[in-house]
Amino acid sequence: MQPFLFNAEQMADLLDRTAALPDRPKGPDRGQSYHLMFALMYALGLRVGEVCRLKRGDVDQQRQLLRINRTKFSKDRLVPFGPGVARRLDGYFARASIQGNKAARLDEAPVFSFYGGRTVNPGSVSQTFHHLVLDRYDIPPGVSPPRLHCLRHSFAVGMLLRWYRAGEDPGARLVHLSTFLGHVNPSSTAWYLTITPELLDLANERFERFAPINAYEAVS
Repeated sequence: MQPFLFNAEQMADLLDRTAALPDRPKGPDRGQSYHLMFALMYALGLRVGEVCRLKRGDVDQQRQLLRINRTKFSKDRLVPFGPGVARRLDGYFARASIQGNKAARLDEAPVFSFYGGRTVNPGSVSQTFHHLVLDRYDIPPGVSPPRLHCLRHSFAVGMLLRWYRAGEDPGARLVHLSTFLGHVNPSSTAWYLTITPELLDLANERFERFAPINAYEAVS
């Protein structure tokens, strides 16, 4: 089955509902924390474990870079982010309860921590996500229910769509996406590039544009 891919409207709905999550005794700033976690996974294609392990020192706000350490394939990498993500990070760090982290060194403090200075457990993030999306969105035939990893998948497929629309060659750019996602090679990235109806239409349009030229060259 194909994975569920979030569109912009569905993601906006998810983030709005996430921001409204109530605080708990052991979960201060719960809504804002989960809101930023989901936004990073969708906007930058991060894995949940990568988000949960982020430390303050991994966030270079001046250069707008995230340092991702101890990835799935043991490959550290730098992930650039744009002005939108920068504003979200600035607003998040400006909250008094976040600044009050008691870590001995601020750069060693977890970006996301609810209790006792410990990092948020990926299982808790997944559980919260499933609570928010349960029976919320229409699921097309042949598509699996939304999972947390679908945010990363949506990022990858969305990037491919943008390349098609911009007239670029997605195949030539696949190595860049592979590096951005932290994969060992582009063949691992290809798993994310699920063929959606829109992708198929764009690919067919490109083929129809170039096929007559190539056919003429073949017989001339």
